[in-house]
Amino acid sequence: MDRLSLIGAVLAIVALVGGSILKGSGLSGLWSPAAFVIVIVGTIAAILLQTSMPTFMRALKMVAWVFKPPAHDHAAVIAQIVEWSTTARKQGLLGLEAQVALQSDPFLGKGLQMVVDGVEPESIRQMLEIELHGQSARDLAAAKVFEGMGIYAPTLGIIGAVLGLMAVMKNLADPSKLGHGIAAAFTATIYGIGAANLALLPVGNKLKTLVNAQTLEREMIVEGLIAIAQGENPRNIEARLSGYVH
Repeated sequence: MDRLSLIGAVLAIVALVGGSILKGSGLSGLWSPAAFVIVIVGTIAAILLQTSMPTFMRALKMVAWVFKPPAHDHAAVIAQIVEWSTTARKQGLLGLEAQVALQSDPFLGKGLQMVVDGVEPESIRQMLEIELHGQSARDLAAAKVFEGMGIYAPTLGIIGAVLGLMAVMKNLADPSKLGHGIAAAFTATIYGIGAANLALLPVGNKLKTLVNAQTLEREMIVEGLIAIAQGENPRNIEARLSGYVH
């Protein structure tokens, strides 16, 4: 569990709700079905128009990463690669064959299998980098779904405010409705700006950071596997890969 993300989410709710209460608007001031339809439903509609279904579904699956990000223990990965390189120097590459089935990461398992099979180092690099860049591109596109929603939401909030003010203008003859109508109009703006800056944009940026961290780890794995295939000294491999940690 990512405690910082959890704390941030709680503080975002406290800031919005607490601010509304302290300003005298109360909880009722934050609720507007019309604003919800215009901003939230409208934002979802806009992002669906620009996003393919596989990318949108990937984005929904990646939301969980905000609170439970994928584990990245670079030191443990380096130690594992160094251990494999030591085994390979003592027993040959076939000595690593039993390790292939034990890998929970398909990317690592695929790369290790190619090393065991004696595939040329450059061929291993090409195949793994193609897979790495393809997965990274798909994950970044999914993260940008939330970034796109964060761009659309404030604009739709303004549209909701304008529509609300148009409704107010129709009731100028009845002053008793003006205050409530204007407050309802600006609720849409709060929905748009609040959703963008307290949820959508932070989530998008967090996911992009996690994708970049995963890509960096896989680049390290590629370098390590190539070094094993080339028969490099385990100490040299450890020294080279340590640069990814620091």
